[in-house]
Amino acid sequence: MHYAFGYTITIENQSKDSVQLNSRHWRIYDSLNDLETLDGEGVIGKKPVIMPGDSHTYSSGCLLTSPIGAMKGHYNMINFTTGEKFRVYIPTFKFSAPFALN
Repeated sequence: MHYAFGYTITIENQSKDSVQLNSRHWRIYDSLNDLETLDGEGVIGKKPVIMPGDSHTYSSGCLLTSPIGAMKGHYNMINFTTGEKFRVYIPTFKFSAPFALN
């Protein structure tokens, strides 16, 4: 049996420069399975360019073997003005099926 969880993330550019999200790195925790690490290009098949003051929102999902888990990770970004590469860290967010809560 697998449990499907959905999530939505908004990335806001609070700088004065245009930036692009190039790749992602996720650490997926499943209470009944080993830690899974996932690296990939962009997000949902896109490498969004985010202008100053703008944001990019996307929704995705995760399949777990248990009703409880979590994810955290980072995005690898580039600043178009300076050419600087940097990371944006995504704090841990949790998954739990309603029936699994005490």
